[in-house]
Amino acid sequence: MIIQTPSRLHLTLIDLNGTKGRLDGGVGITIKDPQLILRAEPKDQGISVHFKDASNLDTALKEDYMQKIVNSANSALKYFQVDAGFDFFVEKTYPVHSGLGSGTQISLAAAKLVAAYQGINPTSSTLGKIVGRGGTSGIGVGAFQEGGFIIDGGHSHDQKPGFLPSSASKASPPPILARYDFPEDWNIIIATPHRDEGVSGSKEVNIFQEYCPIPLGDVEKLSHMILMKLMPSVLEKDIDSFGDAINQIQGIGFKKVELDLQDQMIYDLLETMRNSGAAGAGMSSFGPTVYAVTDTNSKDVLKAAKETMGDSKGIAMITQAQNTGVILKNNE
Repeated sequence: MIIQTPSRLHLTLIDLNGTKGRLDGGVGITIKDPQLILRAEPKDQGISVHFKDASNLDTALKEDYMQKIVNSANSALKYFQVDAGFDFFVEKTYPVHSGLGSGTQISLAAAKLVAAYQGINPTSSTLGKIVGRGGTSGIGVGAFQEGGFIIDGGHSHDQKPGFLPSSASKASPPPILARYDFPEDWNIIIATPHRDEGVSGSKEVNIFQEYCPIPLGDVEKLSHMILMKLMPSVLEKDIDSFGDAINQIQGIGFKKVELDLQDQMIYDLLETMRNSGAAGAGMSSFGPTVYAVTDTNSKDVLKAAKETMGDSKGIAMITQAQNTGVILKNNE
């Protein structure tokens, strides 16, 4: 069997204050590209991982994908009480620790393939629990399940007593509060500057510990922006209002913290994408991926982003929202 997953943009975490009884919460958009394609073939025992065009892939990417596939497949085999093995073939990848959610997608994909070979169709939330994803944000799990524009409700203090990123949290995936189709005629330009090391692991944990809790006033301001500007603009397909909300979110709460930790390239990209005509631009998760939304001049925005990145070996492309989740099919 073969599975094709989307990627996602994480627009912002909502509540890293927690005094109202919940933590986290998130807003995100599922996007068509870049995408992950993973194929699996059963065998008697053991988990093996193979990469298409392995010589052209970064060593760190291969190590990260391999670790997540092996761990997730073994967790699924144990959960479903299956005595079997698999060969996994990674046919299409996108960068790790780049703000596009590759870790969640590869982990869920491996577990879903294991389940599918047993004739089992668990929910993405169940898969998230099995493989340990969704401990902070539910956007990646929601994108995997059904795509679209997603808002999750975070975790109660009983589930998650402290401020931690998903990689260090054992909380279950949070509930999805809202899910809407995102306008597919809006082009989304993404630009991912090359970085030798992204924000992950202990570095990410330390940031949460140092900067949280976020002031309650920032959380209230952000919540107001999401409820009364961002969400209506998606439903009414008002790209100017949506873009203005995205621009303002960059300076509020934990998103401002994330941006303050970036180098000048990120700020330059945001500025040049807006100046080239995008309705709005922001940074996904901890970056380094930035995104812009436009319905008129996507090629101009893309060109500006590429020129700003220069020779940094970065990746830039035009994509659109994906309003469906993963695609699972038999090998052709």
